[in-house]
Amino acid sequence: MYHLTRYIHELCALASFALFFVRGVWMLRESPQLSRRWVRILPHGIDTLLLASAVALTLMLHQYPLTDAWLTAKLVGLLVYIGLGLVALRYGKTRGARAVAWIGALAVFLYIVSVALTHDPLGFFRAMT
Repeated sequence: MYHLTRYIHELCALASFALFFVRGVWMLRESPQLSRRWVRILPHGIDTLLLASAVALTLMLHQYPLTDAWLTAKLVGLLVYIGLGLVALRYGKTRGARAVAWIGALAVFLYIVSVALTHDPLGFFRAMT
């Protein structure tokens, strides 16, 4: 069951990133695609499954945010990612502000992945030191 849950989590993370990337490109191009119904609904479904699988994995592994530093780092990173994503796709006042927030969110997402792969709060930054 662990491997299936992990696979679902990884697949949802990839799908979430890809969809966020595409939505950001559409935002920069002011594409009407952003207003399509499936574009507004699908990310919520993917992210819900991503979060549910994350909770399941923490319970299976008995590793928890605020107890295990790397999971705390992922959780903080997730909150920053969500905040930047909201600015990028909804609340940014100018296209420039949205673009900066979008690039920042992409970078934070990659940081979260590096923490997940290394189980280290510094992620790939640890390798650079």
